[in-house]
Amino acid sequence: MKLVDLDIIVTAPPAPGWGGRYWIIPKITTDTGIVGYGECYASSVGPDAMRAVIHDVFDRHMAGENPENIELMFRRVYSSGFTQRPDLTVIGAWSGLEIACWDILGKDRDRPVHALLGGKVNDRIRAYTYLYPLPHHDIDPFWSSPDMAAEAALDAVDRGYTAIKFDPAGPYTIRGGHSPSMMDIEQSAAFCKAIRAAVGTKADLLFGTHGQFTTSGAIRLAKAIEPYSPLWFEEPIPPDNTREMGKVAQATSIPVSTGERLATKVEFAQVLHDGAATVLQPALGRSGGIWETKKIATLAEVYNAQVAPHLYAGPVEWAANIQLAATLPNILMAETIETPFHSALIKNTVKVEDGFISPPQGAGLGIDFDETLARAHPYTGNELHLQMQEAPCDYQNPNFFVGGAPPKSK
Repeated sequence: MKLVDLDIIVTAPPAPGWGGRYWIIPKITTDTGIVGYGECYASSVGPDAMRAVIHDVFDRHMAGENPENIELMFRRVYSSGFTQRPDLTVIGAWSGLEIACWDILGKDRDRPVHALLGGKVNDRIRAYTYLYPLPHHDIDPFWSSPDMAAEAALDAVDRGYTAIKFDPAGPYTIRGGHSPSMMDIEQSAAFCKAIRAAVGTKADLLFGTHGQFTTSGAIRLAKAIEPYSPLWFEEPIPPDNTREMGKVAQATSIPVSTGERLATKVEFAQVLHDGAATVLQPALGRSGGIWETKKIATLAEVYNAQVAPHLYAGPVEWAANIQLAATLPNILMAETIETPFHSALIKNTVKVEDGFISPPQGAGLGIDFDETLARAHPYTGNELHLQMQEAPCDYQNPNFFVGGAPPKSK
């Protein structure tokens, strides 16, 4: 069996666009007619440029190869151009293609991917959700309202979720780490207080940031939210500075998590070595794919750390996350995004039930991908999947972060 054909589908979720502006779905076909789907999370270049990168990686390192030879193809990609280091865009392209290879291998053997990775350890995966506005909420004020957040949190708990994520700590900007304003610190504490009061001990609080802060600023913010016992403090400083992130981890009782912007075991190993985090959050469409992330999880075991796969993407990456999570003894939980479009794209073949996800038992990723629906929603813009703001933190007026939502009409 050989990999012979590549197509790339770029689909845009309808407004309000939870999961990003677009999702990049490579489709690989073998000479035996088996089709596999993957998803690339890398978003440092636009979708047209990313199409070219994905095609180059496939044509140069994968075309004509047996999809079983994952390790060989990874070494080609990782070493491409005399690099042998994690190149975010190239590894992102490989990640989506690699996921598609596993989908092919599972379909060829009529087995779910988790059965090919050492077998299933977990019958159910604990899910967590970001706090999104409820249907009756006005989206614009939602992101700065502790009361609305608390109402959304209680709704999530009523649906069975035992962990909820939110990030009220102000902007993430191109300028690197900053010290949070007093308004941002006060608002962060107010969110934690309101949500904790609403859910009590029924759910863990997951405090999200996006590498916004200096080391001292992150520590200062952590002290303000510690009384509400969050389960994690996500990526408190820029993710490449693991020694400084380790200082934050040592200064707070809140476990630090990181990983959605990291690629390959090399970068995650540095996180573990420097004591920067005890929860790793790889995004499989960027981290190197399923096999490389299995290695990352194994490294985490050695350091007594846990894994919580990240998801701000489409349902193909989600399916890959769940297939891997089923095999991990050190899985903590997996992020999920429940929208009608996410569900429809895979015909509801992966779903959250009472706050948990049962790994699908169908062949490959276990999903039924709806190509017709995906192609009916093409991305026609020129913006990136996510974009950071250029304006610095405002110390006189409130700062707003709109939950990663693209500025679409309601």
